[in-house]
Amino acid sequence: MTAFPFTAIVGQDEMKTAMILTAVDPGIGGVLVFGDRGTGKSTAVRALSGLLPPLQIVQGCPVNSALVADVPDWAAVPDPVITSGPTPVVDLPLGVTEDRVTGALDIEKALTKGERAFEPGLLARANRGYLYIDEINLLEDHIVDLLLDVAQSGENVVEREGLSIRHPARFVLVGSGNPEEGELRPQLLDRFGLSVEVASPNTVAERVAVIRARDTFERDKEAFATACEADQLALRARIVAARDRLGKVEAPDAVLEDCAALCIALGSDGVRGELTLLRTARALAAFEGAEVAGRNHIRRVAPMSLRHRLRRDPLDEAGSTIRVTRALEEVLA
Repeated sequence: MTAFPFTAIVGQDEMKTAMILTAVDPGIGGVLVFGDRGTGKSTAVRALSGLLPPLQIVQGCPVNSALVADVPDWAAVPDPVITSGPTPVVDLPLGVTEDRVTGALDIEKALTKGERAFEPGLLARANRGYLYIDEINLLEDHIVDLLLDVAQSGENVVEREGLSIRHPARFVLVGSGNPEEGELRPQLLDRFGLSVEVASPNTVAERVAVIRARDTFERDKEAFATACEADQLALRARIVAARDRLGKVEAPDAVLEDCAALCIALGSDGVRGELTLLRTARALAAFEGAEVAGRNHIRRVAPMSLRHRLRRDPLDEAGSTIRVTRALEEVLA
């Protein structure tokens, strides 16, 4: 199925920037996208699959191992060879069972061949890629607990029905939802590196541009994708170059002090806010070809890095974005 090209998405610049930065540095920890229905949240996530650079993968490996030596013992991969494949973007639907997420005993093999074999789940497929959950605020609690455990350890452990299986499960978690349908548990909210808010276009010109692009795509998807190919390849090349540059981007002490002062001003618990802010600013600097992350990068990524980490303040009715913007003006004046 041809996905809508990422570069053809009209508007929603903060959401697109956040996703690009997680592609530059997957260690940022994922993106939470909250906003109105029909604002391109799911489209943007699924468009990532056509934008991300291909991975080197052992052909047939259920956990997308990069090296033959990393293929799990339980995976039947005869004559393994290294091949190039797309970065996986896996959907985790609402109502999914725990077995479907973690993997379970392969019932068909057990019944037909009498073999005890492991059937990998969605966490195996998402390893080294993205795991996407639409309407994440409606996800059942026991699946949330499971994801929190795996996100913490980077490993999926299955102990049931006589099976004892473990495999790497490192992925960028992307969640989307409508805040009117419920809030996210604080533990899960804290797991997301970045948080962005999207809204419906509010000008005639922007709405027309969105409609025109989508209508053109629906009438001839292949032609539309071909027309966007040069832009897609150029953006992919920028991401690859940024990944190569990322480890060399310097962050002076003054930048670390800015991060700390900003988080103190906002009352951010712990130091995860500072670490994410620094990491995201460095990724933005790398994406823009800078050798040093500076205050200008901090300013631009602070809202997406910090707005979901604020303590509730009953005396301050301002939204989280306004509070972060206000702190930026006070601390980084």
